[in-house]
Amino acid sequence: MTSSVPRLVIAAPSSGSGKTTVATGLMAALAARGLAVSPHKVGPDYIDPGYHALASGRVGRNLDAYLCGPELVAPLFLHGARGCDIAVVEGVMGMFDGAAGEGELASTAHVAKLLRAPVVLVVDASSQSRSVAALVHGFASWDPEVRVGGVILNKVASDRHEALLREALEAAGVPVFGVLRRVSQVDTPSRHLGLVPVAERRGAAVDAVAAMAAQVERGCDLEGLMGLARGAGALACAAWDAAEVLRSSPPPPLPVPSPGAAAPSTPSGGSAPRPPSALRGPRPQTPPEGAPPDRLVVAVAGGPAFTFSYAEHSELLAAAGAEVVPFDPLRDEQLPDGTAGLVIGGGFPEVYAAELSANEPLRKAVSALAETGAPVAAECAGLLYLCRELDGQPMCGVLDASARMEERLTLGYRDAVAVSDSSLAVAGTRMRGHEFHRTVVEPEAGDAAAWGVRVPRRRLEGFVQRGVHASYLHTHWASVPGVARRFVERCRTS
Repeated sequence: MTSSVPRLVIAAPSSGSGKTTVATGLMAALAARGLAVSPHKVGPDYIDPGYHALASGRVGRNLDAYLCGPELVAPLFLHGARGCDIAVVEGVMGMFDGAAGEGELASTAHVAKLLRAPVVLVVDASSQSRSVAALVHGFASWDPEVRVGGVILNKVASDRHEALLREALEAAGVPVFGVLRRVSQVDTPSRHLGLVPVAERRGAAVDAVAAMAAQVERGCDLEGLMGLARGAGALACAAWDAAEVLRSSPPPPLPVPSPGAAAPSTPSGGSAPRPPSALRGPRPQTPPEGAPPDRLVVAVAGGPAFTFSYAEHSELLAAAGAEVVPFDPLRDEQLPDGTAGLVIGGGFPEVYAAELSANEPLRKAVSALAETGAPVAAECAGLLYLCRELDGQPMCGVLDASARMEERLTLGYRDAVAVSDSSLAVAGTRMRGHEFHRTVVEPEAGDAAAWGVRVPRRRLEGFVQRGVHASYLHTHWASVPGVARRFVERCRTS
């Protein structure tokens, strides 16, 4: 099967060049023209896809060749781009920067090659003129398999500055698809983990996206960019499908642990309008046709405190027979009716610690659910929420651990192996994950740890007790879809 969706990859020589402004503004400008735009982000980042969703009116999706493997990049792209007129893929860091020590793996250039997509290079031209041609020439010629189709010049100071830049690039034979002047209103606020998520800014985020769209509309050749996108090569693969991958993946290899006991530990082996619902985090998902008739609710935390979630997780849970129901731990005092399992992803509970703590009825409900042995999957922010306390504020108390903010940033990809049987995986299951936080949990691992990690140091990490699996690692379940099926099966039997 071959598929061809017009598409562009927006890359840059380095972080801070303006990729997010250009990519988000382009998505919004194209959507304002009535096009169905599919938004994508290279790498594990959760925050940029929120702005992409706001710009396009569709779920922002990640393309991560490290977390999911290179073989899944094109199928996941086609899954997200179903029915769309064009796709815009925002890169990560500098174009050739990928997983540390892994060559091109998971870089923007790598993903562009996997997608057979032309690249538009966004260049911060604020401190250069003729030298821009040498810079662009280097990026365009470094890897002949990467097709740099042109550039967009960002932070251009004046008409004279623009003329010098265009003259240099014309001599180099590189098309200029846009020139963006310095405009402060397109800036978006940042804090300790990057941009402030859309769900926390709401009206201000809408205004920022509208400003990005206006700047791109004003400064870029949209017809030229669409023509470049139509030149993308055909992809010889089928679109990823949650139900299909669950049918073809092996069933959980061991019996589901009894709900009353802690899992055993084993040694480590080393400006377009968009639906208001898009601001609320995970979307409701219903089981597919043919799923068991009983209502099996998996509650998924959302709202401003828990904004980090990959859309494919909810889609896999639904394909496995669950009814996925979002809830907001800042506002909802009870879990959704009939909750049989709970997923708490990443986010910023440290920013909302007081408010989360003040919602005592929900904290007690979460603790009571965990006490029954029901499956609870918690990643990063979810781990903090399950602790006894966070920065001195009482949390759910499911785990006998304390969490606090710290200055040091923990960031990077991780190879992990499950060291305890849990509601997500059996011991020995290998997965790849990503850490991104400025907090510390003490102790680092429970009596039954979740993962064994070797890099950047060999350690046990996370907690497994009863049905709870809590860890700092963000994982992408599309890489091991049996995780979702095992979780739902545990929901049925706990």
